[in-house]
Amino acid sequence: MKAIISDMDGVIYRGKQLIPGANEFVQRLLAEQVPFLFLTNNAEQTPLDLKLKLEYLGIRGLTEENFITSAMATAMFLKQQKERATVFVVGGGGLINELYNVGFSISESHPDYVVVSKTTSFSFEQMKKAVRLIDGGAKFIGTNPDMIDPVEGGNEPAAGTILAAIAAATGRQPYIVGKPNALMMTLATRKLGVHPEEAVMIGDRMDTDIVGGMEAGMSTVLVLSGVTTRDMIDQFPYRPQHVFDHVGQIDPHLL
Repeated sequence: MKAIISDMDGVIYRGKQLIPGANEFVQRLLAEQVPFLFLTNNAEQTPLDLKLKLEYLGIRGLTEENFITSAMATAMFLKQQKERATVFVVGGGGLINELYNVGFSISESHPDYVVVSKTTSFSFEQMKKAVRLIDGGAKFIGTNPDMIDPVEGGNEPAAGTILAAIAAATGRQPYIVGKPNALMMTLATRKLGVHPEEAVMIGDRMDTDIVGGMEAGMSTVLVLSGVTTRDMIDQFPYRPQHVFDHVGQIDPHLL
C-alpha cells in the first residue's frame, strides 16, 4: 500500500465546509495505519493551526506531524543550503516560526535570504526593505507562487502577487519552494521516510498538485471536488493515474 500525500483545500474542505467523504477517508487512513501527510501551499498557518481547523470541521485523531506547509518546506530547503542563516521575512508568524525552528535568525542587516510569503500586513515599507536587501545581494526566495486565494465572497491577493511586485522592482525572479515545485513533494516523501514511487499525490489542481506529484515521481490522483473539472483534464499534456469525484471514493489499497 502506498503512502498518501494529500492537498487540503478543495480535497478535504472548501472554505469552512468539509467535502463529503473526507472524514471517513482520514479515519480509514488512521485506522489502517497508512503513512500520510497533508501538504499545503499555505505558509500563514502552523501545523497546530491546521490540526485545530480540521478538528473544528469534525476530523479527529490527527497530530501536527500529519502536516507539511510551504513555510516548513522553505525552512527545510534553506537549512540544507546554509546552516544558521540570517533571513529578512515578508510574511506572518507561521513562516517566522518555521525559520526559527531550523535555527535561523531574523535580520534586516545584510541577511543571506529575503523570504516572501502571503501576509495581510504587507506594506510599502516592507517592499522597499526587501528590494534594497535583494539589490544588496540577498537571495530571493518565495514560499509559493499562488497569485490569488479563494475566500468567501471572491478572491484575495496571495503570495505570488507580492512576489511579482518585488520581482518587478529588482529585476530578479524568486526561487519558489512550494508546489508545483517537485522539491516540496520530495521533501514530503522524505518526511514520511518513503521513496516517491512508494507514494501517491492526491489533489484538485492539474497545474500544481498533479504536475508536481508527477515530476517528483509519484503516482497521482485527481479529485473533482475543487478547482479542476473533468472537462479541463484534456487541456493538459499530462494525465493523472486516477480520477475520483471526491476522496470518499478512494480505497487506499487500490492505489
